[in-house]
Amino acid sequence: MTLTTEKINELIGVKESYQASDALMAILFDKAKREKMFKSFLEIEWRLDHDWFHAYFEEEHANKKKYAQDFTPDSISKLLAKIAGSSSSNLDVAAGTGSLMIQKWNQDRLSISPFEYRPSLFFYQCEELSDRALPFLLFNLLIRGMNATVVHGDALSREAKQAYFLQNDKNDPVSFSNLNVMPHSPIAEREFDISKWLEKPLKHIESPKIIIDSEKEQLSLF
Repeated sequence: MTLTTEKINELIGVKESYQASDALMAILFDKAKREKMFKSFLEIEWRLDHDWFHAYFEEEHANKKKYAQDFTPDSISKLLAKIAGSSSSNLDVAAGTGSLMIQKWNQDRLSISPFEYRPSLFFYQCEELSDRALPFLLFNLLIRGMNATVVHGDALSREAKQAYFLQNDKNDPVSFSNLNVMPHSPIAEREFDISKWLEKPLKHIESPKIIIDSEKEQLSLF
């Protein structure tokens, strides 16, 4: 069995692809439903070294007319990840569904012994404008247990709808990340260089603490 368009829609729980983004976003905010969905996807596709949604999104959701959206193929993403080399912090502006960041994450985790790798060793920063792409980007980061921030907004004007903080609370390579929405505070505006919030703040916190490393934790950022 493969992740066809029909199968992806079935797993998300929609009949038509145009419904997928909104339905997926709603599921992501329910941890129990989200992780049940993740496990259903993993029963069909267990390889995490590529973006499952690249062809699906480009065929069903890309807005070429309004946003001139074209998504980076895996071959180019792999090359760019190798050129970037190894670093503990990574930034992808106009991240789309996360193809480039997935390749960087895969390169990072393979660069370390599986006995020494911890998600907290690397941090990923993404920015994306598209309402349709955002849920798939969050999905890709969460299911891989990545520690990351995602700014949903315009990279040029710095106007944003929300900023998300994803954390693998167990610091475990086989665990999913938790989803948190950052407050619309002066600290968040300064940290993410946000000039204006375009939506009301969302109150959604799943991580009680921020992991600095496996031995040390900092109490609530929120």
